[in-house]
Amino acid sequence: MFLCKFSAKSHWTDTYMAGDKTIVHITHEAAGKIGGIGAVLEGLLTSRTYVQHVDRSILIGPLFDLAGLKADSFSENIEIEYCRREGLSTTQYAPAFRQIEKDFNAEIIYGKRKFQNCQSGICGWAQIILIDVRHINKEIVNRFKWELFRHFGIRSDLYEHIWEYEEYVRLAPAAIAALEAIGALNDAIIIAHEFMGMPTALAAKLAGSSALQTVFYAHEVATIRNIVENECGHDTMFYNTLKYCKENNFFINEVFGNQSDYFKHPLVEASKYCDYICVVGDYVGEELRFLAPQFAGANISVVYNGIPAYRITAEQKLLSKAKLQKYCENLLGYKPDFVFTHVTRLVKSKGLWRDLQVLLNLEKKFCTDGKTAVFFLLSTETSKRPGNMVFEMESKYDWPAAHREGWPDLSGGEARLYTLIQKFNAQSRNIKVVFINQFGFCRECCGIRVPADLKFDDIRIGTDAEFGMSIYEPFGISQLEALTFGGICVISSVCGCAGFLQDAANGQKNQNVIIGDYIDLHRCGFNSFEKLVQIDDTILDMIEYCQAQRLANSLFQKLTTDYDLEKLIQNGYDIAKNMSWDVVVQNYLLPALQKSPNKKTLTKSFTGV
Repeated sequence: MFLCKFSAKSHWTDTYMAGDKTIVHITHEAAGKIGGIGAVLEGLLTSRTYVQHVDRSILIGPLFDLAGLKADSFSENIEIEYCRREGLSTTQYAPAFRQIEKDFNAEIIYGKRKFQNCQSGICGWAQIILIDVRHINKEIVNRFKWELFRHFGIRSDLYEHIWEYEEYVRLAPAAIAALEAIGALNDAIIIAHEFMGMPTALAAKLAGSSALQTVFYAHEVATIRNIVENECGHDTMFYNTLKYCKENNFFINEVFGNQSDYFKHPLVEASKYCDYICVVGDYVGEELRFLAPQFAGANISVVYNGIPAYRITAEQKLLSKAKLQKYCENLLGYKPDFVFTHVTRLVKSKGLWRDLQVLLNLEKKFCTDGKTAVFFLLSTETSKRPGNMVFEMESKYDWPAAHREGWPDLSGGEARLYTLIQKFNAQSRNIKVVFINQFGFCRECCGIRVPADLKFDDIRIGTDAEFGMSIYEPFGISQLEALTFGGICVISSVCGCAGFLQDAANGQKNQNVIIGDYIDLHRCGFNSFEKLVQIDDTILDMIEYCQAQRLANSLFQKLTTDYDLEKLIQNGYDIAKNMSWDVVVQNYLLPALQKSPNKKTLTKSFTGV
C-alpha cells in the first residue's frame, strides 16, 4: 500500500457501506468558489442526476492561509467537525486525523459543505478535507517525489521552487492518508481537477487498489494556453497549426520545442496514466492528443460544462434592463437603447480588445440609425475592493466612469486595458464603455449610483448581448449565462461551448448566438507548416478586422430588423435547457465513467513496481 511506503499507517475502520458510489474531487476550490472549477462543482453537486447517482462526494484541497484554521472564517455553508487548533472534534475520524497530523506534521480541517441551487431548490452535500502543507514532513514528500520520477518520469527537482507546483505535490500523500482514514480509498473515483489534482491522482495510482479509478478533469490544457497567449498569432496561428499537425502526425515538442520548463506541463502530460480523461470542450481533447503520442490510446471523453436554464418573462427581462439603463444614466447622463456586457477574468486569453473592435464597427451603424448603447465590462485582476474605498473613489473622481492608476483602483493590467477603453470612448459617440474593475455588482461593492434594487443576476437577465471572443476558451460558461434570459451571445469558434451549442440545437440555426471565426484563413494559401507557425500580428489584425465587421453586422441585424424579444427568450431557454447540468451529468459524465478504464498504458508503466 502507498501509505506503508510513506507514513506510519493508522488503524481505523470504514464507516461507509461497500458499494456506495464515492467521487473525490481534488481541487483548490474545495472550501469555496474562486473561478471556473468552483462553478463546475456547484453545477455538479446541485444536479438532480448527480445527487441521485453519487452517494458520497468528497472535496480535498490545500489550506491556503492561517486564517483558514479558524472555524468561523468559513462561509455559513460549511460546518467544521474537526479542527485541532480550534478544539473541534465531533467526528468519529478524529483519532485517525490526529495520527495523520502527527505523521505528516500537517494540520487538517474536516467538515461538510452545502451546495444549493436557489432556482431549483436542489441541495447537495460534500465532505471537505483541507490540509495545511506548509510544514509537512519533507522525508515523506521526498519519497513521493522519487516515486513520481520512478513511475511517471516527473522531475520535481526542476519545479519545487515554484510554490504552485510544490503545494500540490505536498498535498498528495497526506490527501491519500486522509482518504483512507475516512474509508474512501478502496472503491472510489478520484477526480483531479486540472494540474493541481494530478499529484494526488498519481498518488492514488500508487496506492494500488484495483477498485480505485482516477480521472483527469481537463478544464483546459495549461501548456496550450501558455502557447496561445504568448505567440503572436494567438488562436489563428495555433489552431490552424494544430489541424496541420494532426493530419501529419506531429506533436508539440516537434513544433513548439520542449515544454518541460513550464511547471504545469509534466503534470498535465501525466494525465495519460489516468483511467479516464474528461475534457470540457472538443478542442481540449485535440490539445491533449497533441502533447504526446501516448494520448492516442487514452480514454478521452468530452464532458461539456452546464449552463443556467431558467424561464423568465419579457417583463422580467425589461425590468432588469431598466435597472442597467438607470445605472448608465446615473453614471454617464443618458439612457441607452441597448445594454451590452462582458463579465470575465482579466487575462489575455479573453481577447478583450476584440470586444472594442466589434463595438467600433457597431458604433458606425448606431450613428446612422440614431441608436445608443452602453457596454459594461466587469473584470479585475486583483482582490475585491472594500466598499469604503469604492465610495471614496466614486466621490473623488467619478469611479467607475473614470479611473486612476494604483490601488485601490487600477492595477497594471487594468491600466493597460483602460488605455484602450479611453481611446475607444474618445472616438465613439453612441456607444460608451464602463469598466467596472470590482468583484460583485451591487450598491455595496460598486457605489451609491448603482440602483438600490440592482443585483448581480440583473446583469445576466437584462443584457441585450454578452461578449466573449476569447483566443483560448476551453468552454466558456460565462459567455452563455445570458442565453436562457434571451440575451445574444457573441463568442469565438474556439470556445468549447460552441460544440455543446451545436449538439443542443440539433442542427437548427441558433438565433441567439453569433460566432466569430478567427481561425478561418479565407483560403489565403497557408498550406504548409512553415507558413502556419509564422502567422503573426499582421495576419491576425486582418482576420480580426474582417470578423469585427461581420460580427457587428450580424449583431446590428439581430438587435434591429430581426428583433423579437419574446422569441429570443423562448429560443434561449429551449437551447439552455438542453445544456443544463442534469443533461451534462446524464448524457456526458456518467457515460464517460462507464467506459472501460485505460489500464493498458498503466500496466506497462508500472512494470517492475
